[in-house]
Amino acid sequence: MEAKHKCPECGHDKLKWNKEKGEIICKYCGLVLDDKLIDFTPEWREFDEHDQGKRRTGAPVSYLQPGIFTQVGTKSDMSVLSSSNRNKFFRLRKWQNRTATAIERNLQTALSELKRLSSSLVLPKSTEEEAARIYTLAVQRGLVKGRGIEKMVAATIYMAAKLNEIPKTLKEISDVAEVSKKDIAKSYKFISRRLNIKVLPNDPIDFISKISSQLGLSEKTQTQAIGLLERAKKKGMLSGKNPGSIAAAVLYASAKLNKEKKTQQQFSEASKITEVTLRNRFQEMVKELDLDIKKRKIKISKKRVYNRVTKKALTKSPKKSAHKVKKSKKSRKK
Repeated sequence: MEAKHKCPECGHDKLKWNKEKGEIICKYCGLVLDDKLIDFTPEWREFDEHDQGKRRTGAPVSYLQPGIFTQVGTKSDMSVLSSSNRNKFFRLRKWQNRTATAIERNLQTALSELKRLSSSLVLPKSTEEEAARIYTLAVQRGLVKGRGIEKMVAATIYMAAKLNEIPKTLKEISDVAEVSKKDIAKSYKFISRRLNIKVLPNDPIDFISKISSQLGLSEKTQTQAIGLLERAKKKGMLSGKNPGSIAAAVLYASAKLNKEKKTQQQFSEASKITEVTLRNRFQEMVKELDLDIKKRKIKISKKRVYNRVTKKALTKSPKKSAHKVKKSKKSRKK
């Protein structure tokens, strides 16, 4: 940059502006005229290997904010205006909404629902961003037409959670989204097939820390459960089974071995499975891994039945004894 001012030292007008240091230097005498310049021009950075082609820096591209949606005022702002101006702004607002495309309107509704679900499920920002990316691709390819936005959003969140190895079950997402598990699973398979996204099943080890933190299990129990899980993997016991039920079963077995008093109902509620499934997986673990877990012996107290007439203890059932009592009454009458 050549400045029109002159150097106060030598009188030459050929000055150089050093952009990196923010200085104005005289080319002849080397005097620094100013060293605290602010660059108000756009910032350019170079990421190429050969310093070719400059790129403008800025905020990263986010699928959660695909575009700037212009909104003409709000209801609280319009309440201050007069009736004529208020009607005018309402008409402008209506025309502004009409100018938006179908994809923009769909994304505006879907992304607000996606943010609500992710905040309720306490998902990280990366998973929320991944779900928004998958949904945007589905909208651009016309996969959302004829299907509910809530179902598709819940399916993309379930898919993003599995891709990021976050333990979230269909039941948890269906409870928050108020959509049936069947509809979410159907939409999930449809998106996975049409977008060619290959999703691996969840690892049961991801559910161990989640279940144990809810139940307040010790670190020793968690470590032993992970060891049991590794043994079960080697024996091929995990194929075709719900990872949440496997994690709950190994934690239940480990809690039994460490004598931590936790009921099957507590484990089933924490892992979102039934008690029957938990018992079946637990029995398989005990049998295949040869665990030394003793069953509780339940003592049944036998009540003695007495005859009302003779007041003697009867060994037979009360019904037969009553029949005998009736016969004895008849014999007395005779």
